[in-house]
Amino acid sequence: MNLGVYLTRSARYWPDEPAVVCADRRWTFRRLEEEADRLASALLGRGLGPGDAVASLAWNRGELVVVEFALYKAGLMRAPINARLGRAEIAHILAYAPVRALIFDAAHAGDALAAIAASGSDCLPVAFDEPPAPSAGSTAPPGSAPSPGATPEGAVLGYGALLAEGGGAGPVRVEVSEDDPAVLNFTSGSTGALKAATQTVGNRLANMRKQLMSDESRPRPGGRYLACGPITHAAGMGLLAGVFGGATAHILPTWDVDAFLDTVERERITATFMVPTMLTMLLAHEGLAGRDLSSLTSLRVGGAPVSPARLRQAVEVFGPIVAQGYGLGETTSVVAGLSAAEIARAVADDPELLGSCGRAAYDTEVRVVDEAGRELPPREVGEVVVRGPDCVREYWREPELSAETFRDGWVHTGDLAWMREDGYLFIVDRKKDMIISGGFNVYCTEVEAALYEHPAVREACVVGVPDERWGEAVKAVVVTRGGADGEVTEEGLIAFCAERLDRFKKPRSVDFVAEIPHNRNGKVDRKAVREPYWAGAARRVN
Repeated sequence: MNLGVYLTRSARYWPDEPAVVCADRRWTFRRLEEEADRLASALLGRGLGPGDAVASLAWNRGELVVVEFALYKAGLMRAPINARLGRAEIAHILAYAPVRALIFDAAHAGDALAAIAASGSDCLPVAFDEPPAPSAGSTAPPGSAPSPGATPEGAVLGYGALLAEGGGAGPVRVEVSEDDPAVLNFTSGSTGALKAATQTVGNRLANMRKQLMSDESRPRPGGRYLACGPITHAAGMGLLAGVFGGATAHILPTWDVDAFLDTVERERITATFMVPTMLTMLLAHEGLAGRDLSSLTSLRVGGAPVSPARLRQAVEVFGPIVAQGYGLGETTSVVAGLSAAEIARAVADDPELLGSCGRAAYDTEVRVVDEAGRELPPREVGEVVVRGPDCVREYWREPELSAETFRDGWVHTGDLAWMREDGYLFIVDRKKDMIISGGFNVYCTEVEAALYEHPAVREACVVGVPDERWGEAVKAVVVTRGGADGEVTEEGLIAFCAERLDRFKKPRSVDFVAEIPHNRNGKVDRKAVREPYWAGAARRVN
């Protein structure tokens, strides 16, 4: 089998329809197919084969979609690198994974070349944009095309030159099995050392099937999906299904609220996906009310918990088109989802449901278990475990970590949750983020949900801080809306939460800040928020 066959078929069905749009550049299905074949042929011609990976390091651009499908066609692994990583982390990836080529944009050229040198890897540097001048002493001209399998020291190959090497190639289809690795999905590093969930061809195929099974967001000809975040990560997980279904993928080069609104209006976008931080920025935008967003039929939110207050506000603004999902890199795709219809019902008459991330999606199984792996009864908090055809079986070259996370066919997520009698899942915290105050467990997301109910709170992050009496105390770090709507005191906010939470869960202190740090994927960086309060402590728990 080969996942590239779905692009080949779509290029036959809809050759002149737009497949990818980014800024002022457009790829029809025919052009996407032709360029993917040329790139696949060029990489194979340079000696890359089974077990080899190609990495990308760039801000959003249409060529990244070409790269993805070229690697599917060639049977090679894809190693997308978060564009916000530092040189040391990039070098770690190049040394850790079997990367034979690194394709990068102009903004990352210096980091890419320095990381290749630091990693000591035999990695071909390929520049999307005009290649940088070769290092001193090199005789290779920029953009030169070395002989297959070799690149003179210091030379950088231009992406256009690499495509030219595959000129005249017909459809490329290297047969692979469903168990072969397709994508090394690296974590953002916010939770520790970088590791890569090994997503197989079968995992990616299962992800595609799951998206095509959704009546609410299934890609169709004429559909226009807008990717707001990095398409190398969550925002791009639907590209394979989109190509299969004949929809158009519109890609924002970088996240910007005005650019998002302009694109939705100009291109008549029908569906989009964003992380909660993006939703917060969008809802706070002063010019939102005057925009024509009537083309949107699906606005999905994921990547982090969404407060009930934000969901209610989003439904008020956009109508009953807002949905959310829960998934992680180790599951390749969404494992539980709360549909737009369910959110609309929750707003109307089931407020508890707004705190849920939904029920198990299609062929995925979801359980909540205790420390011994026993399934817990409804409403008891335990760890979420997941299994299904889109679930990963291992981390790349990490046997001990793999044995800890992937057990008996189940992915142990590290997320704490409880399940309602009707199967709805309620995430309460990460295991490592749970606050233990005076012997009681306090879940950060529960306190944050109460904070978001206050009209003055724009964004909030709850962490545990050292406390001599309680061991840890609940600290709220808050960004207010500003102006009259943002007038609130520490005492007032604590009292507000005390009306909605058990006494031991309310914040004992509140810090008001101009902004809350976010990690490379746009999520609130709880570790960075927590760190200053524990600086100098002998240990990180009390």
